[in-house]
Amino acid sequence: MRILLDTHLLLWAVADSKRLSAPVREAIQDPGNALFCSAASLWEIAIKSMLRRADFSIDVHAFRLALQTMMIDELPIAGNHIEALLALPDVHRDPFDRMLVAQSRAEPMSLWTNDRLVAQYSDSIRLIG
Repeated sequence: MRILLDTHLLLWAVADSKRLSAPVREAIQDPGNALFCSAASLWEIAIKSMLRRADFSIDVHAFRLALQTMMIDELPIAGNHIEALLALPDVHRDPFDRMLVAQSRAEPMSLWTNDRLVAQYSDSIRLIG
C-alpha cells in the first residue's frame, strides 16, 4: 500500500509516540508499505518551528534524516498536485492539509491523518486516532 502520512503522524512516528496505535505502528514498520512524507509537511514543520511553536520545536535536518532511516520517502510538490488542489471542495482551510489531500488524489495513495475535517474529503483518507 502507498501511504502519505500527514504532518502529525510523521512527528509521532519519528518520536515513537504512544499516540500511534499498535496497528498503525505495525503498518508504518511494514516493509510491504511504501511510506511518503510531503514536502508540504516539511515546509509546515519549518515554518511553525521558525515561529517557535512549542509543538513544532524540530530540527528539520535531523527530522529528514530520521525519515530516511525509517524508509519514508519525500514527495515533492508537482504541477499535477497543484491542479488537484484547485479541484478540491472548500472542506478544510489549512493550505498544508489541502496540499496533502491533493497529492494523495493525484498520485494516488492513501492519506493517513488524525484530522476529522481532512478525512471528510474521501474514503481513501484513513482517520487515525
